[in-house]
Amino acid sequence: MNRSTGDDRVVALVPAAGMGVRLGESKPKAFVHVGGSPMLTWAIQGLIASGSVDEVVVMVPAELVDATRALLPASAVPVHVVTGGAERTDSVRAGLDAAPDADFVLVHDAARALTPPALITRVVAALRAGARAVVPALPVSDTIKSVDATGAVTGTPDRSGLRAVQTPQGFDARLLRSAYATGTQATDDAGLVEMLGTTVQTVPGDALAFKITTPLDLVLANTLAAQRDPADIAGGLDTTREAVTAP
Repeated sequence: MNRSTGDDRVVALVPAAGMGVRLGESKPKAFVHVGGSPMLTWAIQGLIASGSVDEVVVMVPAELVDATRALLPASAVPVHVVTGGAERTDSVRAGLDAAPDADFVLVHDAARALTPPALITRVVAALRAGARAVVPALPVSDTIKSVDATGAVTGTPDRSGLRAVQTPQGFDARLLRSAYATGTQATDDAGLVEMLGTTVQTVPGDALAFKITTPLDLVLANTLAAQRDPADIAGGLDTTREAVTAP
């Protein structure tokens, strides 16, 4: 029986082979600790806690496969660890190969460790409602400038039509496989799907799903994690809200 609602099988892929260069770390970023636990542990717990995922596949460097398996939480949701690739796209391909029976696929950054389970549920609900590609997104609060190679401002886009995109990004599995079969490159999985001419739907994101990239991000993440437990990352907060400010 699927843990998630509905008959379609939802598999979450978690690329976790990227290095934490901007964090000043010499190990993959997913293994940097937040609140005493690796980011990867938080990310997996969030996926499981959403109740919307039937299986999780984690892609890590070959030398960390055994160590990663030792980190996995006890859960009724199976979590598999496979060898990732040199690039993120290579890791996602490895994850897709390990999930041949998936109907829907979520691709989730381990660095978005504090993502509320309710956000994950929103993405899956949109897929089940008929969307073929779904991304969580937040309005852009800063003024954005386009610049040329010299740093000179060339324009000011209207930020009302701009969104900052988060993960998990959700897809019809066949669609995502088709996108990856093209061999093209994009900054995110939704970008690959867009190149096929498929409409990507947005759902409300959450400020707690921020990407832990810099030392300052890590300070914020540790502060927030101190208020919660990895086994219950919702922490009693009202994560069904559409507000975009962290508590």
